[in-house]
Amino acid sequence: MGVTIKDVANLAKVAPSTVSRVIADSSRISEKTKKRVRSAMEELGYHPNIIARSLANKTTEAIGLVMPSSADKVFQNPFFPEVLRGISTGAHEKKRAIYMSTGETEEEIFTEVVQMVQGRRVDGLVLLYSKVDDQILTYLQEHNVPFVVVGKPFKHSDVITYVDNDNFKAGKEATEYLLDLGHERIAFIGGSLQLVVTIDRLTGYDKAIQSANLPYRDEYVIHEEFLQEGGKEAVHELLTLKERPTALVVADDLMALGVLNTLGEMGISVPEDMSIISFNNVLIAEMARPALTSVDINIFELGYQAVRCLIKQIETPHLFAEQIRVPHKIVQRQSCKKIK
Repeated sequence: MGVTIKDVANLAKVAPSTVSRVIADSSRISEKTKKRVRSAMEELGYHPNIIARSLANKTTEAIGLVMPSSADKVFQNPFFPEVLRGISTGAHEKKRAIYMSTGETEEEIFTEVVQMVQGRRVDGLVLLYSKVDDQILTYLQEHNVPFVVVGKPFKHSDVITYVDNDNFKAGKEATEYLLDLGHERIAFIGGSLQLVVTIDRLTGYDKAIQSANLPYRDEYVIHEEFLQEGGKEAVHELLTLKERPTALVVADDLMALGVLNTLGEMGISVPEDMSIISFNNVLIAEMARPALTSVDINIFELGYQAVRCLIKQIETPHLFAEQIRVPHKIVQRQSCKKIK
């Protein structure tokens, strides 16, 4: 016969109800008592029955994660493993399981979210993206499901809880960094214009170019997928121009790696012939040759804060929406050069 709550209570010399409250991490129980009960649980090898506890509490003790696209593409970009590290750390602290979407298409992912909600598999969801028109976000709002967006929502951001950087400011500062180095022909390589992060960083780039009294060039703005291949495609397009840019603002490190490799294959040296500043500051930015100057957006903290906000919503319904801004900074390396 398995170890029961009564066995733990007898060893810890407390009531069975106290053991239950310790398992639920109740604030009504002192840390000293919690420590004694957890020690007894460990000694006896007792593990709470999560399913039974969930039924009793009418909760699932799980949160859902919604990916922007298929897992195959998502996990090619180091942003997602790092944001998941922050999410899993926050979930572990609150003893929550994670349920992840795995659909290949937008419709499959939407269907999975509906199944998560209607099947009561999760207590709330984290959306790991922000799109211009998102049927999932609309569905969650209409059904009063707790959710948090990693990224600024395109509409009604004051009534939606989200965690983001100031991507307008980050895009502006990245462009100004190149302007301060003497560059005037600066191109922007970003992701899809359906993604709010692309819109915000591009708007910041536009503002910096405008403030420097430089002409805006439509041909200097390229949109591709946030993948290495996207960076390669963008470079080929820019290098066909009669007046090539001398510097690039690239909205993602993985894209920037594709840019860097393609320029190398074409005999164009970075930073001697072309300067590059990118975003996210994942490990590949530091490992690239030359190492990439990159805007550190503190990806881990984005994920960690998203879970913190979601669990607060779940535990305390009807709270006002929170808007969390995670700070960013430019990490200077060897991919940018001052020009005369």
